Amino acid sequence: MTDDPDLLAGLDALEGKLAQARASITRRFIGQERVVDLSLSALLCGGHGLLIGLPGLGKTRLVETLGTVMGLNTNRVQFTPDLMPADILGSEVLETSEDGKRAFKFIEGPIFCQLLMADEINRASPRTQSALLQAMQERQVTVAGQNRMLTPPFHVLATQNPIEQEGTYPLPEAQLDRFLVQIEVPYPDRDTERAILLATTGAEEEEAHGVFTPEELIDAQQMLRRMPVGEKVMEVILDLVRACRPEDASADERVRESVAWGPGPRAAQALMLTVRARAMLQGRLAPDASDVAAMAQPVLGHRMALNFAARARGDSLNALIARMVEDVTQVQAAA
Repeated sequence: MTDDPDLLAGLDALEGKLAQARASITRRFIGQERVVDLSLSALLCGGHGLLIGLPGLGKTRLVETLGTVMGLNTNRVQFTPDLMPADILGSEVLETSEDGKRAFKFIEGPIFCQLLMADEINRASPRTQSALLQAMQERQVTVAGQNRMLTPPFHVLATQNPIEQEGTYPLPEAQLDRFLVQIEVPYPDRDTERAILLATTGAEEEEAHGVFTPEELIDAQQMLRRMPVGEKVMEVILDLVRACRPEDASADERVRESVAWGPGPRAAQALMLTVRARAMLQGRLAPDASDVAAMAQPVLGHRMALNFAARARGDSLNALIARMVEDVTQVQAAA
């Protein structure tokens, strides 16, 4: 618990704005509260999100609504195999002025925005994906040997179809690791789908409205990093991440037999940030062990992989993560 009066006042004011933001988003992206909260968590942490779901589940609608509500300049790029790095980064063109002088002028690509929707990111070639990787990690791009900074805040929300893999380029582990969270977008339940039909097939649709400005989002990101994380929560994070590495001494037999490679330190960093974001969204002043359990799968699921034998047995990575979370939290509770 923090005793900083400025932080307490800021978190109290932020709680109301976040509630408004969630209400505005869910008017257009109906139901799916966990998907909304995970997407907001990625923005509050200053990170990127990978949305995994079948076509038609509202991923594009969600990103567009997030851009409106959070006051971010949003661009959308449909990734295809023939997309070149210059198509997203921009390029230099030779211009002739009125007095006849020629000079190169840089034309910014769609990546120069505050929220980039990278639609079907795994359809882009490795060359284009590597250009996006630099922007995601360093918040800058290199064109014609010159580094060009991206204006903060800068976020990427990418989408990926989990079924159709023909003509795609699987994302390399280094790029997957740059996504703060992987967000599974499931089918809506029956009541939610009924509400969607009523809301989207009439003469008028609900409109989202702006709640944040880019400056207010940056302030919220800085405030999140000032939120205290208790020693017990930090120990749960460390125990969980290390227990998921097959080479670690703390890993049990299930992990050693089933996991090809486990999460690195960036996973622990992501958990430290996302548990704060979850607590912030719920109006709490500090995270607890339940936040680690809730954020484990979105943070760890794309940062580790099952080996061939485990896949042949039909093992589930999500089930393994859930078991590891249960084991670690029980040990910490007994300590």
